[in-house]
Amino acid sequence: MTSARLTSLDAAFLAVETPTAHMHVGWAARFVPPPGAEAPRFPAILEHIERRVPRAPRYRQKLAEIPLGIHHPAWIDDEGFDVSRQVLRSGARTLGEVVDESMSEPLPRDRPLWQMRVADRLSDGSVGVVGKAHHCMVDGIAAVKLASLVVDPEPDPPQPPPEDWEPAPAPGGFELFRRALVDRTRQELGLAAIPARVIRSPGRVLGGARRAAYALADAFRPAADSSLNEPISPLRHLAALERPLDDLRRIRRAFGVTVNDVLLAASAGAVRRLLQDRGEPAIPLKAMVPVNVRDDGADGELGNRLAFMFVDLPCDEPDPVRRLMDVHMATSSRKEGGEARGAGAVLGALAYAPRLIQGAFSRAAASPRAYNLVVSNIPGPREPLYLLGCELREAYPVVPLADGHDLSIGVTTVGERACFGLYVDPESLPDADALARDLDRSIDELLARGVDEELAAPAMAMS
Repeated sequence: MTSARLTSLDAAFLAVETPTAHMHVGWAARFVPPPGAEAPRFPAILEHIERRVPRAPRYRQKLAEIPLGIHHPAWIDDEGFDVSRQVLRSGARTLGEVVDESMSEPLPRDRPLWQMRVADRLSDGSVGVVGKAHHCMVDGIAAVKLASLVVDPEPDPPQPPPEDWEPAPAPGGFELFRRALVDRTRQELGLAAIPARVIRSPGRVLGGARRAAYALADAFRPAADSSLNEPISPLRHLAALERPLDDLRRIRRAFGVTVNDVLLAASAGAVRRLLQDRGEPAIPLKAMVPVNVRDDGADGELGNRLAFMFVDLPCDEPDPVRRLMDVHMATSSRKEGGEARGAGAVLGALAYAPRLIQGAFSRAAASPRAYNLVVSNIPGPREPLYLLGCELREAYPVVPLADGHDLSIGVTTVGERACFGLYVDPESLPDADALARDLDRSIDELLARGVDEELAAPAMAMS
């Protein structure tokens, strides 16, 4: 079980939520029934999910505000928990319609901060499931892991028996205040111990301080003015793209880069075409790249276990390979300099600041002056997975938009497929589906150049 209180990073995602910026992360999945079989109907899926919820007790908890706001909200059992309020049926006929109707609505704060929409009769006979959870509850990695609670590695697994669950009584205001005061006191004692740690290991502490300073300077290095940072509406749309994962691997091998470098470079190429199609100059844009900082074996932890790296996307560079190598040099230098660890240290130190300062810092860090767009690589399931006998074929990530940000790009893997989700406000960025095609084209360009590199290598070796 994770901590019963939001961390400063978790609380930051509450602070930056507005009526037009819904801070939920999510996914959109399509499940295909076996040949000749019909997809299960909504009542069976609802019962299936209800049996699985006990695997994640946080899914039956809601947030309680602390009197006088002396600390971050705490998780408490929802005495009125009802799975039918969390899992809703959609009559949509396409997965895209389910995504748009679900993601355009904020999560109610008076109940557990997650929701699933199930479309049990898509036009192609498959089942669409769209899940979302507030970013204060999970990050992208945890969202994927929690989504896996409702699927199984075999088509017909034994079902767990129904659980007779009774919620713990809700603590009163005085008890919430007392617990918050105790937690605050522990934090202050931790702050008082810092000088002793400096004396014991000055080099380590000072090295961490340098990394934190570099990360902080990079975070607040101003982003360019861009049409991708217009005011947004509450509406959302997810443009989807699917590619063989091996395409990205071939590019990675051909140029000696990482799959994340390929994602960033292809995104730069797609955004470059978008700007040109709008008649705007193609300029470098600053991307915020989430970095998982979980320890090995801790992927299932709830809450946010991430830091951030900021990378300039070379949208001004016309050559796709040069874009890729520019991105590779930028990410390599940041990894060598420990920027993600430094960002993590900044976020950790923020816990000691007053809540008013934490909120101001969070809003500044999420502003369009800090970055232009988010690009996120979220590992997904590699083995076959099933929902009541229906195989998972596609799963597209949803990376939330802060105010003043019109676009985020995410990718996750399902088996040997890479599923890209381009999440936008359709009012300010109506050409998202064309942008997905441009991303596809950017990958094709890199793949073609990579094949040329592979063919050239044996010839160079023989000459």
